[in-house]
Parts: sequence; C-alpha cells; structure tokens
Amino acid sequence: MTPQTTVPSPETRSIPSTVAQLERMDVPGLACRAQSEHQRFYRREDYDQRYAYELFRRALVDGNNAAWRCIFEQYTPLVEHWVRRTGAFTVSGETSDYFVGAAFIRFWRAIPPERFDTFPSLAALLNYLRRCAACVVIDAARSQSYADVLPEEQINWNQQRLGHIDEEATARVSREEFWQVIDGLLVSEAERVVVHCSYLLGMKPGEIYARWRNLFASVEEIYTLKRHILTRLRRSPELQQLY
Repeated sequence: MTPQTTVPSPETRSIPSTVAQLERMDVPGLACRAQSEHQRFYRREDYDQRYAYELFRRALVDGNNAAWRCIFEQYTPLVEHWVRRTGAFTVSGETSDYFVGAAFIRFWRAIPPERFDTFPSLAALLNYLRRCAACVVIDAARSQSYADVLPEEQINWNQQRLGHIDEEATARVSREEFWQVIDGLLVSEAERVVVHCSYLLGMKPGEIYARWRNLFASVEEIYTLKRHILTRLRRSPELQQLY
C-alpha cells in the first residue's frame, strides 16, 4: 500500500512546535518571518499567519513599542491603499499620510489588552484595521461637509467624532439623516448636481460644468448657485435642529 503524504497546512508549515517557542522569538525575528509570510500570501502560496499575529499581540497586549513600530512599517502601504480607495478621501481635505497615522491610532485605542482575544486571527485584525482606515476618512469628509454647510458655532464637534468602530452604524444613520435633510431643501436638479458633485465627489465647478453643460450656462453660474445654496442651508431651521 502506498503511504499517504501529509501536506503541511498554513497553520503548521515551518512554525515553532509550541506557542512558548513562538513567544520566545525576538521582535526582529518575528517581523522578518511575518514579512516573508506576507510575501508568500501575495504569491498565493501557503503562508503562516502566526508570526504576524504574535507581533500584533506583543504590540497590543504587551505594549511592546518595537513590535508596534514593525507593524506600522509593514502595514503602512496597505493602510494607505485602503485610505485612497475610500470614496470620501477626495473630499476629506487631508493627506493620505495623515489618515494612515489616524487609522493606526484609532486601531490601537479600540483594542485594549483585554479585548485582543476577540480577534482570533490575523485576518480579523486586518479587517478591523481596514475599517479604522475607512472611518477616519469618512469622519474627516463628513466634518468638511458640515463645515461648508453649517456655521461653525452650530456644529458640535465632539458629537461628530466616532469613538470606536462599533459606533459606525450610528454614525452612518447620522450621515444619512444629514443628507436627507439637505436633499429636501434643494429645489432643482441643478442644485442637487452642484451639492452632490461638490461635497460627495469633490468635483470643482469647472469639472461639473464640463459634465453637465445642459444644466448650466457657464462655470460662473455654478459658483453663484453654490453660494446661494450654502446661504440657504446655513439659515435652515431643519439643519439647526439636527446640530
């Protein structure tokens, strides 16, 4: 009878035989292996997540600064990719570098040591980090939109900031309500195009005119219409009641 051959799984390939041995590896060694496994993943080869997961554990549970620096260096390009793919990035008013730092800070604050065990895998941690990246961009874009539409003294900035990712659903409802009220205050297709393109898509008046020449006589008309819309919205009792 031909003996069966056991193929090592991603969980066991080239891994120290015990958790204790893994925990005894120094941070540079973990970071090197984590980076190596990261490259294997992108080549669609078998990979082992435990090195990177242990690096995150040391950073978040043990408070190991060296481990945290390694995580920041290794995953910054990925976080920046997520930031730039977030639709609100173009209207956020901030750079990708700013959001990368903000995403890591949010991630670190949201996962205290006692909460780490609720993330059983590297995939779970990275998914959470991706959500942090999206949320810091959305926060900034939302604040930018509110600042344009509402007088600053009417904005409760403390309320506008999300605390933890768990509050994302609540924040989404708030954003939807905000834009529903605005939509109800607009009186024509031209006004809706100006607001949608300016504050949700980040388009400039010249770009709007090039796309919707049938709605506007000139770029100057878009500037004028935008000023009139903002004046009306800032005086709106409905928006003042929201904020």
